[in-house]
Amino acid sequence: MDSRIEGFYKASPRDRLAEVADRANLSSKDQEALSNIGLGVETADQVSENVIGTVEFPLSVATNFKVNGDDVLVPMAIEETSVVAAASYGALMARPTGGFTADVSGPIMLSQIQAKDVSDPHAAKVRILEQKDELVGLANEQDPVLVEHGGGCRDIEVRVIDTARGQMVVTHLVVDVRDAMGGNAVNTMAEALAPEIESLTGGEVELRILSNLADRRLARASCKIPPAELETDEVDLTGEEVRDRIVDAWAVADADPYRAATHNKGIMNGVDAVATATFNDWRAIEAGAHAYAAQGGYGPLTNYEVDEAGNLACSIEIPMQVGTVGGATALHNGAAAAMNLLNANSADELAGIMAAVGLAQNYAGLRALVSEGIQTGHMRLHAKNLAVQAGAPEKLVDEIADRMVVEDAIRQDRAEELLDELVEDDPNE
Repeated sequence: MDSRIEGFYKASPRDRLAEVADRANLSSKDQEALSNIGLGVETADQVSENVIGTVEFPLSVATNFKVNGDDVLVPMAIEETSVVAAASYGALMARPTGGFTADVSGPIMLSQIQAKDVSDPHAAKVRILEQKDELVGLANEQDPVLVEHGGGCRDIEVRVIDTARGQMVVTHLVVDVRDAMGGNAVNTMAEALAPEIESLTGGEVELRILSNLADRRLARASCKIPPAELETDEVDLTGEEVRDRIVDAWAVADADPYRAATHNKGIMNGVDAVATATFNDWRAIEAGAHAYAAQGGYGPLTNYEVDEAGNLACSIEIPMQVGTVGGATALHNGAAAAMNLLNANSADELAGIMAAVGLAQNYAGLRALVSEGIQTGHMRLHAKNLAVQAGAPEKLVDEIADRMVVEDAIRQDRAEELLDELVEDDPNE
Protein backbone atom coordinates (compact mmCIF):
# COMPACT_ATOMS: atom_id res chain seq x y z
CA MET A 1 0.00 0.00 0.00
CA ASP A 2 1.35 3.40 -1.01
CA SER A 3 0.45 6.30 1.31
CA ARG A 4 1.71 8.87 -1.21
CA ILE A 5 -1.43 10.27 -2.86
CA GLU A 6 -0.71 13.30 -5.01
CA GLY A 7 -3.43 15.95 -5.11
CA PHE A 8 -5.38 14.21 -2.37
CA TYR A 9 -6.46 17.51 -0.83
CA LYS A 10 -7.96 18.62 -4.14
CA ALA A 11 -10.33 15.64 -4.44
CA SER A 12 -13.88 15.56 -3.12
CA PRO A 13 -14.55 13.78 0.21
CA ARG A 14 -16.33 10.99 -1.68
CA ASP A 15 -13.38 10.48 -4.04
CA ARG A 16 -10.90 10.63 -1.15
CA LEU A 17 -12.79 7.90 0.69
CA ALA A 18 -12.90 5.75 -2.44
CA GLU A 19 -9.15 6.17 -2.94
CA VAL A 20 -8.35 5.37 0.69
CA ALA A 21 -10.71 2.38 0.73
CA ASP A 22 -9.08 0.97 -2.39
CA ARG A 23 -5.53 1.39 -1.08
CA ALA A 24 -6.27 0.12 2.43
CA ASN A 25 -8.64 -2.61 1.25
CA LEU A 26 -11.41 -1.38 3.54
CA SER A 27 -14.63 -3.38 3.76
CA SER A 28 -17.94 -1.90 2.65
CA LYS A 29 -18.92 -1.77 6.33
CA ASP A 30 -15.86 0.33 7.16
CA GLN A 31 -16.49 2.61 4.20
CA GLU A 32 -20.06 3.17 5.31
CA ALA A 33 -18.91 3.84 8.88
CA LEU A 34 -16.36 6.39 7.70
CA SER A 35 -18.82 8.19 5.45
CA ASN A 36 -21.56 8.21 8.10
CA ILE A 37 -19.51 8.81 11.21
CA GLY A 38 -22.34 9.77 13.55
CA LEU A 39 -22.11 8.03 16.91
CA GLY A 40 -25.85 8.06 17.50
CA VAL A 41 -27.41 9.08 20.78
CA GLU A 42 -28.24 5.53 21.84
CA THR A 43 -24.64 4.36 21.44
CA ALA A 44 -23.35 7.57 22.98
CA ASP A 45 -25.49 6.88 26.03
CA GLN A 46 -23.59 3.61 26.50
CA VAL A 47 -20.23 5.37 26.26
CA SER A 48 -20.86 8.35 28.55
CA GLU A 49 -23.17 9.69 31.25
CA ASN A 50 -26.11 12.13 31.11
CA VAL A 51 -25.99 12.11 27.29
CA ILE A 52 -28.23 14.57 25.41
CA GLY A 53 -26.57 14.44 21.99
CA THR A 54 -23.23 14.18 20.20
CA VAL A 55 -20.55 16.51 18.83
CA GLU A 56 -18.72 15.51 15.66
CA PHE A 57 -15.17 16.21 14.51
CA PRO A 58 -14.03 16.15 10.89
CA LEU A 59 -12.31 12.84 10.16
CA SER A 60 -9.35 13.32 7.84
CA VAL A 61 -6.55 11.15 6.52
CA ALA A 62 -2.88 12.14 6.69
CA THR A 63 -0.96 10.78 3.72
CA ASN A 64 2.71 10.08 2.92
CA PHE A 65 3.61 8.22 6.13
CA LYS A 66 6.10 5.38 5.99
CA VAL A 67 6.87 3.82 9.39
CA ASN A 68 9.38 0.98 9.79
CA GLY A 69 9.24 0.38 6.06
CA ASP A 70 5.45 0.20 5.78
CA ASP A 71 3.26 2.87 4.24
CA VAL A 72 0.44 4.00 6.53
CA LEU A 73 -2.68 6.08 5.98
CA VAL A 74 -3.36 7.89 9.26
CA PRO A 75 -6.88 8.83 10.43
CA MET A 76 -7.02 12.15 12.31
CA ALA A 77 -10.07 13.67 13.98
CA ILE A 78 -9.51 17.38 14.60
CA GLU A 79 -11.11 20.75 13.90
CA GLU A 80 -7.89 22.75 13.34
CA THR A 81 -7.43 23.25 9.62
CA SER A 82 -3.64 23.14 9.34
CA VAL A 83 -2.87 20.07 11.45
CA VAL A 84 -3.57 17.34 8.89
CA ALA A 85 -1.83 19.29 6.14
CA ALA A 86 1.25 19.79 8.33
CA ALA A 87 1.42 16.11 9.31
CA SER A 88 1.11 15.00 5.68
CA TYR A 89 3.77 17.46 4.54
CA GLY A 90 6.07 16.48 7.39
CA ALA A 91 5.75 12.82 6.39
CA LEU A 92 6.48 13.73 2.76
CA MET A 93 9.74 15.44 3.76
CA ALA A 94 10.91 12.22 5.45
CA ARG A 95 10.18 9.89 2.51
CA PRO A 96 13.44 10.46 0.56
CA THR A 97 15.41 8.95 3.46
CA GLY A 98 13.01 6.07 4.08
CA GLY A 99 10.43 7.64 6.37
CA PHE A 100 10.30 6.98 10.11
CA THR A 101 11.90 4.37 12.30
CA ALA A 102 9.85 3.64 15.42
CA ASP A 103 10.20 1.42 18.46
CA VAL A 104 8.37 1.04 21.77
CA SER A 105 9.69 0.02 25.18
CA GLY A 106 6.73 -2.31 25.76
CA PRO A 107 3.13 -2.04 27.04
CA ILE A 108 3.99 -1.61 30.73
CA MET A 109 1.60 0.33 32.98
CA LEU A 110 1.84 1.12 36.68
CA SER A 111 -0.85 1.24 39.31
CA GLN A 112 -0.31 2.76 42.74
CA ILE A 113 -1.55 1.76 46.17
CA GLN A 114 -1.09 4.48 48.78
CA ALA A 115 -0.89 3.62 52.49
CA LYS A 116 -0.92 6.38 55.10
CA ASP A 117 -0.47 6.40 58.89
CA VAL A 118 2.23 3.73 58.71
CA SER A 119 4.27 3.73 61.92
CA ASP A 120 7.35 2.11 60.35
CA PRO A 121 7.24 2.96 56.63
CA HIS A 122 10.71 1.67 55.72
CA ALA A 123 10.19 -1.61 57.53
CA ALA A 124 6.75 -1.84 55.90
CA LYS A 125 8.42 -1.47 52.51
CA VAL A 126 10.59 -4.48 53.31
CA ARG A 127 7.58 -6.53 54.43
CA ILE A 128 5.76 -5.81 51.16
CA LEU A 129 8.77 -6.78 49.07
CA GLU A 130 9.17 -10.02 51.05
CA GLN A 131 5.65 -10.94 49.88
CA LYS A 132 6.26 -9.91 46.28
CA ASP A 133 5.64 -13.31 44.71
CA GLU A 134 2.36 -13.80 46.58
CA LEU A 135 1.19 -10.29 45.68
CA VAL A 136 2.06 -10.76 42.00
CA GLY A 137 0.13 -14.02 42.00
CA LEU A 138 -2.92 -12.41 43.58
CA ALA A 139 -2.80 -9.58 41.04
CA ASN A 140 -2.70 -12.02 38.14
CA GLU A 141 -5.68 -13.93 39.49
CA GLN A 142 -7.75 -10.81 38.74
CA ASP A 143 -7.24 -11.01 34.97
CA PRO A 144 -6.61 -14.56 33.71
CA VAL A 145 -7.41 -13.50 30.13
CA LEU A 146 -4.60 -10.94 30.17
CA VAL A 147 -2.22 -13.57 31.57
CA GLU A 148 -3.38 -16.01 28.88
CA HIS A 149 -2.35 -13.48 26.24
CA GLY A 150 1.14 -13.15 27.70
CA GLY A 151 0.54 -10.15 29.93
CA GLY A 152 -0.02 -9.68 33.64
CA CYS A 153 1.66 -8.28 36.73
CA ARG A 154 5.43 -8.51 36.34
CA ASP A 155 6.77 -6.92 39.50
CA ILE A 156 6.04 -5.05 42.72
CA GLU A 157 7.95 -1.89 43.63
CA VAL A 158 7.64 0.13 46.83
CA ARG A 159 8.51 3.75 47.59
CA VAL A 160 8.43 5.75 50.82
CA ILE A 161 7.54 9.32 49.92
CA ASP A 162 7.50 12.51 51.96
CA THR A 163 4.24 14.44 51.65
CA ALA A 164 2.64 17.46 53.30
CA ARG A 165 0.69 14.91 55.35
CA GLY A 166 3.71 12.94 56.47
CA GLN A 167 5.50 9.88 55.08
CA MET A 168 3.43 7.46 53.02
CA VAL A 169 4.15 4.05 51.53
CA VAL A 170 3.32 3.79 47.82
CA THR A 171 3.30 0.36 46.21
CA HIS A 172 3.61 0.09 42.43
CA LEU A 173 2.22 -2.81 40.45
CA VAL A 174 4.20 -3.18 37.23
CA VAL A 175 1.81 -4.67 34.68
CA ASP A 176 2.23 -5.79 31.07
CA VAL A 177 -1.16 -4.88 29.57
CA ARG A 178 -0.42 -6.24 26.07
CA ASP A 179 -2.66 -4.57 23.45
CA ALA A 180 -4.98 -2.80 25.87
CA MET A 181 -4.63 0.72 27.18
CA GLY A 182 -4.75 -1.13 30.48
CA GLY A 183 -6.51 1.22 32.87
CA ASN A 184 -9.23 -1.21 33.89
CA ALA A 185 -6.79 -4.11 34.33
CA VAL A 186 -4.32 -2.30 36.56
CA ASN A 187 -7.04 -0.62 38.60
CA THR A 188 -8.72 -3.96 39.28
CA MET A 189 -5.41 -5.43 40.43
CA ALA A 190 -4.75 -2.47 42.73
CA GLU A 191 -8.20 -2.80 44.28
CA ALA A 192 -7.61 -6.50 44.95
CA LEU A 193 -4.23 -5.93 46.61
CA ALA A 194 -5.33 -2.99 48.76
CA PRO A 195 -6.39 -5.13 51.78
CA GLU A 196 -3.10 -7.06 51.64
CA ILE A 197 -1.12 -3.81 51.64
CA GLU A 198 -3.12 -2.54 54.61
CA SER A 199 -2.33 -5.76 56.49
CA LEU A 200 1.38 -5.63 55.65
CA THR A 201 1.84 -1.94 56.48
CA GLY A 202 -0.56 -1.54 59.39
CA GLY A 203 -1.67 1.65 57.71
CA GLU A 204 -4.78 2.79 55.85
CA VAL A 205 -5.04 2.48 52.09
CA GLU A 206 -6.87 5.29 50.30
CA LEU A 207 -5.73 5.65 46.69
CA ARG A 208 -5.46 2.58 44.47
CA ILE A 209 -5.34 3.60 40.82
CA LEU A 210 -3.15 3.65 37.72
CA SER A 211 -0.49 6.27 37.08
CA ASN A 212 -0.75 8.21 33.83
CA LEU A 213 2.98 8.90 33.92
CA ALA A 214 3.55 5.92 31.64
CA ASP A 215 7.33 6.15 31.64
CA ARG A 216 7.69 2.36 31.17
CA ARG A 217 5.64 2.62 27.96
CA LEU A 218 7.71 4.91 25.80
CA ALA A 219 7.30 5.30 22.05
CA ARG A 220 10.23 6.58 20.02
CA ALA A 221 10.40 7.67 16.42
CA SER A 222 13.14 9.21 14.31
CA CYS A 223 13.78 10.38 10.77
CA LYS A 224 16.23 12.41 8.72
CA ILE A 225 15.30 15.35 6.51
CA PRO A 226 17.64 16.37 3.68
CA PRO A 227 18.11 20.18 3.53
CA ALA A 228 16.61 20.28 0.03
CA GLU A 229 13.27 19.14 1.50
CA LEU A 230 13.25 22.13 3.85
CA GLU A 231 13.53 24.82 1.16
CA THR A 232 10.55 27.10 0.65
CA ASP A 233 9.52 29.50 -2.11
CA GLU A 234 7.99 31.85 0.45
CA VAL A 235 11.30 33.29 1.72
CA ASP A 236 14.87 33.60 0.48
CA LEU A 237 16.44 30.92 2.67
CA THR A 238 18.47 27.85 1.74
CA GLY A 239 17.52 24.42 3.08
CA GLU A 240 20.61 24.52 5.28
CA GLU A 241 19.52 27.85 6.76
CA VAL A 242 16.02 26.54 7.49
CA ARG A 243 17.57 23.39 9.01
CA ASP A 244 19.76 25.43 11.36
CA ARG A 245 16.85 27.66 12.32
CA ILE A 246 14.82 24.59 13.31
CA VAL A 247 17.67 23.44 15.57
CA ASP A 248 17.82 26.96 17.04
CA ALA A 249 14.08 26.90 17.69
CA TRP A 250 14.43 23.54 19.45
CA ALA A 251 17.27 24.99 21.56
CA VAL A 252 14.95 27.74 22.79
CA ALA A 253 12.35 25.13 23.78
CA ASP A 254 15.07 23.14 25.53
CA ALA A 255 16.01 26.19 27.60
CA ASP A 256 12.65 27.90 28.14
CA PRO A 257 9.44 26.24 29.43
CA TYR A 258 7.33 29.05 27.96
CA ARG A 259 8.48 28.00 24.49
CA ALA A 260 8.55 24.29 25.37
CA ALA A 261 4.83 24.32 26.23
CA THR A 262 3.94 25.55 22.74
CA HIS A 263 6.54 23.29 21.13
CA ASN A 264 4.98 20.23 22.79
CA LYS A 265 1.46 21.42 21.99
CA GLY A 266 2.42 21.14 18.33
CA ILE A 267 3.40 17.50 18.89
CA MET A 268 0.13 16.75 20.67
CA ASN A 269 -1.88 18.32 17.82
CA GLY A 270 -1.01 15.24 15.79
CA VAL A 271 -1.02 12.64 18.56
CA ASP A 272 -4.39 13.72 19.98
CA ALA A 273 -6.03 13.77 16.55
CA VAL A 274 -5.10 10.11 15.97
CA ALA A 275 -6.18 9.19 19.50
CA THR A 276 -9.55 10.89 18.98
CA ALA A 277 -10.09 9.18 15.62
CA THR A 278 -9.50 5.77 17.20
CA PHE A 279 -11.34 6.48 20.47
CA ASN A 280 -8.16 6.20 22.51
CA ASP A 281 -7.84 8.27 25.68
CA TRP A 282 -6.13 11.46 24.52
CA ARG A 283 -6.45 12.96 28.01
CA ALA A 284 -4.33 10.17 29.51
CA ILE A 285 -1.78 10.57 26.73
CA GLU A 286 -1.61 14.34 27.30
CA ALA A 287 -1.16 13.91 31.06
CA GLY A 288 1.63 11.39 30.60
CA ALA A 289 3.40 13.39 27.90
CA HIS A 290 3.53 16.64 29.86
CA ALA A 291 4.48 14.90 33.12
CA TYR A 292 7.31 13.14 31.27
CA ALA A 293 8.43 16.44 29.72
CA ALA A 294 8.51 18.01 33.19
CA GLN A 295 10.95 15.56 34.76
CA GLY A 296 14.04 17.58 35.65
CA GLY A 297 12.40 20.80 34.42
CA TYR A 298 9.84 21.17 31.63
CA GLY A 299 11.35 20.69 28.18
CA PRO A 300 10.65 19.47 24.63
CA LEU A 301 9.66 15.90 23.81
CA THR A 302 11.52 16.06 20.49
CA ASN A 303 15.17 16.59 19.64
CA TYR A 304 16.79 18.14 16.55
CA GLU A 305 20.41 18.14 15.44
CA VAL A 306 22.49 18.05 12.26
CA ASP A 307 24.02 14.70 11.32
CA GLU A 308 27.35 14.10 9.57
CA ALA A 309 25.68 14.17 6.14
CA GLY A 310 24.08 17.55 6.85
CA ASN A 311 20.55 16.18 7.30
CA LEU A 312 18.20 17.39 9.98
CA ALA A 313 18.11 14.47 12.44
CA CYS A 314 14.73 14.41 14.18
CA SER A 315 13.62 12.25 17.09
CA ILE A 316 10.88 11.97 19.70
CA GLU A 317 10.43 10.02 22.93
CA ILE A 318 6.96 10.12 24.46
CA PRO A 319 4.84 7.99 26.81
CA MET A 320 2.08 6.39 24.74
CA GLN A 321 -0.68 4.58 26.62
CA VAL A 322 -2.90 3.37 23.79
CA GLY A 323 -4.81 0.22 23.01
CA THR A 324 -6.05 -1.72 20.00
CA VAL A 325 -8.42 -3.89 22.04
CA GLY A 326 -10.96 -3.09 24.74
CA GLY A 327 -11.95 0.44 25.62
CA ALA A 328 -14.55 2.40 23.69
CA THR A 329 -13.16 1.83 20.18
CA ALA A 330 -15.40 -1.13 19.42
CA LEU A 331 -18.52 0.84 20.40
CA HIS A 332 -18.06 3.37 17.58
CA ASN A 333 -18.14 1.99 14.04
CA GLY A 334 -16.19 4.97 12.74
CA ALA A 335 -13.43 4.51 15.33
CA ALA A 336 -13.27 0.78 14.58
CA ALA A 337 -13.01 1.58 10.87
CA ALA A 338 -10.26 4.11 11.61
CA MET A 339 -8.33 1.36 13.40
CA ASN A 340 -8.78 -0.89 10.37
CA LEU A 341 -7.49 1.91 8.14
CA LEU A 342 -4.37 2.20 10.29
CA ASN A 343 -3.93 -1.57 10.16
CA ALA A 344 -1.89 -1.51 13.39
CA ASN A 345 -1.58 -5.09 14.62
CA SER A 346 -0.67 -4.25 18.21
CA ALA A 347 -0.75 -1.43 20.73
CA ASP A 348 3.02 -1.09 20.31
CA GLU A 349 2.66 -0.64 16.55
CA LEU A 350 -0.07 1.96 17.05
CA ALA A 351 2.11 3.79 19.59
CA GLY A 352 5.02 3.92 17.15
CA ILE A 353 2.83 5.33 14.39
CA MET A 354 1.42 7.98 16.74
CA ALA A 355 4.92 8.99 17.83
CA ALA A 356 5.86 9.41 14.15
CA VAL A 357 2.78 11.57 13.57
CA GLY A 358 3.68 13.78 16.55
CA LEU A 359 7.25 14.16 15.26
CA ALA A 360 6.14 15.01 11.71
CA GLN A 361 3.63 17.51 13.04
CA ASN A 362 6.33 19.16 15.14
CA TYR A 363 9.06 19.69 12.57
CA ALA A 364 6.58 20.70 9.86
CA GLY A 365 5.30 23.39 12.22
CA LEU A 366 8.84 24.46 13.12
CA ARG A 367 9.78 24.71 9.45
CA ALA A 368 6.89 27.10 8.84
CA LEU A 369 7.60 29.00 12.04
CA VAL A 370 11.25 29.73 11.23
CA SER A 371 10.73 30.52 7.54
CA GLU A 372 7.56 32.15 6.22
CA GLY A 373 5.92 32.26 9.65
CA ILE A 374 3.27 29.97 11.04
CA GLN A 375 0.39 32.20 10.02
CA THR A 376 1.02 32.06 6.26
CA GLY A 377 -0.05 28.46 5.76
CA HIS A 378 -2.47 28.48 8.66
CA MET A 379 -4.29 31.58 7.45
CA ARG A 380 -4.42 30.28 3.88
CA LEU A 381 -6.42 27.33 5.17
CA HIS A 382 -8.38 29.56 7.52
CA ALA A 383 -9.42 31.67 4.53
CA LYS A 384 -11.28 28.67 3.11
CA ASN A 385 -13.14 28.26 6.38
CA LEU A 386 -14.18 31.90 6.27
CA ALA A 387 -15.43 31.51 2.70
CA VAL A 388 -17.57 28.54 3.73
CA GLN A 389 -18.89 30.43 6.76
CA ALA A 390 -19.83 33.32 4.46
CA GLY A 391 -22.11 30.93 2.57
CA ALA A 392 -20.00 30.50 -0.56
CA PRO A 393 -20.93 27.55 -2.78
CA GLU A 394 -18.20 24.94 -3.16
CA LYS A 395 -17.07 26.18 -6.58
CA LEU A 396 -16.38 29.69 -5.22
CA VAL A 397 -14.62 28.77 -1.98
CA ASP A 398 -11.10 28.54 -3.43
CA GLU A 399 -11.46 31.74 -5.45
CA ILE A 400 -12.65 33.75 -2.45
CA ALA A 401 -9.91 32.27 -0.25
CA ASP A 402 -7.20 32.99 -2.85
CA ARG A 403 -8.32 36.60 -3.20
CA MET A 404 -8.25 37.16 0.55
CA VAL A 405 -4.73 35.72 0.75
CA VAL A 406 -3.48 37.93 -2.10
CA GLU A 407 -5.06 40.98 -0.45
CA ASP A 408 -3.75 39.94 2.98
CA ALA A 409 -7.30 40.53 4.20
CA ILE A 410 -8.35 37.20 5.69
CA ARG A 411 -11.47 38.31 7.52
CA GLN A 412 -15.10 37.25 7.70
CA ASP A 413 -16.40 40.59 6.45
CA ARG A 414 -14.08 40.48 3.41
CA ALA A 415 -15.22 36.94 2.59
CA GLU A 416 -18.82 38.14 2.60
CA GLU A 417 -17.96 41.17 0.43
CA LEU A 418 -16.17 38.99 -2.13
CA LEU A 419 -19.07 36.56 -2.23
CA ASP A 420 -21.49 39.42 -2.90
CA GLU A 421 -19.22 40.73 -5.69
CA LEU A 422 -18.97 37.33 -7.38
CA VAL A 423 -22.70 36.73 -7.14
CA GLU A 424 -23.37 40.21 -8.51
CA ASP A 425 -21.04 39.54 -11.46
CA ASP A 426 -22.74 36.20 -12.14
CA PRO A 427 -26.34 35.99 -10.83
CA ASN A 428 -26.31 32.24 -11.54
CA GLU A 429 -23.82 31.66 -8.73
